Amino acid sequence: MTQKLRTNSDWSANTPVLPATGPRRLALYRSLRGLIEGGQMRPGDKLPTTRDIAKRFGISRGAAVAAYEMLVADGFAEARVGAGTYVAEAVPLVQPAPASSPVSQPVMEQDARAPLPGALGCSTADETSLRIFRMLMNRHLAKPSARHFHYNDPAGSLALRVEVAAYLKAARGVVCEPDQVIMTAGTQQGLDLAVRALLKPGDPVWLEDPCYAAARELFEGTGLSVTPVPVDDEGIDVAAGIAARPDAKAVYVTPSHQYPLGVTLSMARRLALIDWARQAGAYILEDDYDSEFRFAGPPLSALQGMDGEGRVIYLGTFSKTLLPGFRIGYLVVPRALRERLLTIRRLTDRFPSTLAEDALTEFLRDGHFSAHIKRARKRVKAARDALVDALREGPFAVAAPEQGLHLVAELAPGANDVSLARRAREAGFGAKALSPLYLAEPLRRGLVIGFSGFPPEVMASAARRFLSVLA
Repeated sequence: MTQKLRTNSDWSANTPVLPATGPRRLALYRSLRGLIEGGQMRPGDKLPTTRDIAKRFGISRGAAVAAYEMLVADGFAEARVGAGTYVAEAVPLVQPAPASSPVSQPVMEQDARAPLPGALGCSTADETSLRIFRMLMNRHLAKPSARHFHYNDPAGSLALRVEVAAYLKAARGVVCEPDQVIMTAGTQQGLDLAVRALLKPGDPVWLEDPCYAAARELFEGTGLSVTPVPVDDEGIDVAAGIAARPDAKAVYVTPSHQYPLGVTLSMARRLALIDWARQAGAYILEDDYDSEFRFAGPPLSALQGMDGEGRVIYLGTFSKTLLPGFRIGYLVVPRALRERLLTIRRLTDRFPSTLAEDALTEFLRDGHFSAHIKRARKRVKAARDALVDALREGPFAVAAPEQGLHLVAELAPGANDVSLARRAREAGFGAKALSPLYLAEPLRRGLVIGFSGFPPEVMASAARRFLSVLA
């Protein structure tokens, strides 16, 4: 069978760099040879014609022909009659550098390891949802919209924003119109946009304690002055925050299902937080974490729906409900802040993926998302129950949470949860230590464990395997 030859008609990635002086044939030869030896040009790659390369570099065609002949003579290229010149299939080996050479060797990156049962951030998509998404993606690839071929609105497609606004109104009590929705590449990007639009280095902010580590890293990395505010069974302690830093410019909260403790912000605390924000002229960054997964009781209304003065920035994502790989989330912002946020968005990644947006628009509009959530909620509830039953056989105080995709298995005060988390991972169980998530002195010790993305029997088996190691 004849081997299919690779061509390289677009040389934007492999363009030779010629020195300003010296014989052109030697300069071209050395540059092309360096690309071949360095692996940028691989065996079987077709070189451009001598006429094309001479025109591109403003040299004589004779110099280009001479350079190619030198490459062929030295075994780096081969000329094929009627087909052109190609990188040789067997390129001469370059003598390796001595061990003491300071030249660094390339590092081969490996794909991320598959998550362990118990790890956080695993999605809950099932085969039915994936099949529907394949159909929708194929449909839009087969008959692509014109908007896939040019730059688009940094806020995201209007059709998708209409569906997201309708969903948030019905399911979360969010008060918004499509023009207030900005599609993002997930919650983290939305949080980054909000921080850069609203705050400047040195500004004081409140952060739940314990907290979501990525939010903490973002706040500290952008030079904000972070004040940890303790979280108890009613959520963030607003009175403690006011006592510690009444002049804070913003607060980041996860009111529906606090990360990592899993508590829900009480109504009294919600009203107190909104009242403080109004009086202080501060903003509330509301991360509606895991709000779709409530297993008992009525759904909780978002803080945003209780705020009538534009003090709440609402953040959400489809990563947990669908697939993190889609990288689709959303912000709901007061109209007064919209243009500022969109300017920053425009200067970073321009606009969201139009192909993924169109597929998701139909998934929402045609009722597939609601059906998917019902199936997902049933699956993760079964996995939660199996995990809780298994963990109760060990030295943990654990209860089945009524919302969310993770739980906290608490340990006795002073226990080394960091060591236990390491032993859990070694046993194939993806637990995370609770104590490092505190900014101040840890008040609780335990393991933060996810229960989405794996069948009940897999979750239970992984937990019992870990417990057997402890025993």
